[in-house]
Amino acid sequence: MRSETAVPVLLYHSVRDDPPPWIAPFTVGPAEFGRHLDRVLASGRVPVDLDRFTEALHGGRDLPRHSVLITFDDGYADFARYALPQLVERDLPATLYVTTDALWPTRRPPLPPAAMLTWDGLRRIADTPGLTIGAHGCTHRELDTLPIELMHREITDSRERLETELERPVTSFAYPFGYNNAAVREAVRHAGFRTAMAVRDAHSSREDDPWRISRLLVRADTGATRLDAWLAGAGARVAPFRDGLPTLGWRIWRRTRARRRGHPDPWAGRRDPVAGRIR
Repeated sequence: MRSETAVPVLLYHSVRDDPPPWIAPFTVGPAEFGRHLDRVLASGRVPVDLDRFTEALHGGRDLPRHSVLITFDDGYADFARYALPQLVERDLPATLYVTTDALWPTRRPPLPPAAMLTWDGLRRIADTPGLTIGAHGCTHRELDTLPIELMHREITDSRERLETELERPVTSFAYPFGYNNAAVREAVRHAGFRTAMAVRDAHSSREDDPWRISRLLVRADTGATRLDAWLAGAGARVAPFRDGLPTLGWRIWRRTRARRRGHPDPWAGRRDPVAGRIR
């Protein structure tokens, strides 16, 4: 089914040919990424930046018909080397959500081994036309399983660090793993963010929740047929919609596990951590 209201918000992670195994399922090669961007342009979709989308979600001027957004999570070094130049070449806006404690130099990297951006590198690209920088927490923890004070610190400290380093407002947040609940969303609103990105593997829309924007997770095996379907407004649900029983059950299981283990590092003991249930 095609939907005229669907707004595909594409979520990428890493763009490189030789990713570490743990992130490989969610990595797209540079050449393939370029082909993705060319398909976006050929689709007739109108690329919009985050500010324009935020304005529409909050009741401002409407979006262009058939809009599309491009986002990245985590802050890998390959974004600056391989992704950003191709976006700039095609005049495509994008938003990069940064896990602040993962950027170098760092004393205790919160993510498994991977080449991350440095703070100097982030500052160098921050003024690139069309690029927006957002917060993605400090340590990429599952926010909906954390004690309330720690959850608030993850949200507010990541924003404050980015604003200090970049000397500009940071108004959008992306939930690590996409995990959130009502308390987490309220904390994000209280911290002053105007939008927040979830995942949900669904299209967003003009009526989506500004603090739970649905995105379509681009994987290594996301082929042309699937991407074209998304760009046509098909192949996935359109937000807003209620959580289904599998999502609710997964959330309860994760909270129970966290209580039993004392809120451990969410990456510990996972062979393929990102390939789990991301919502």
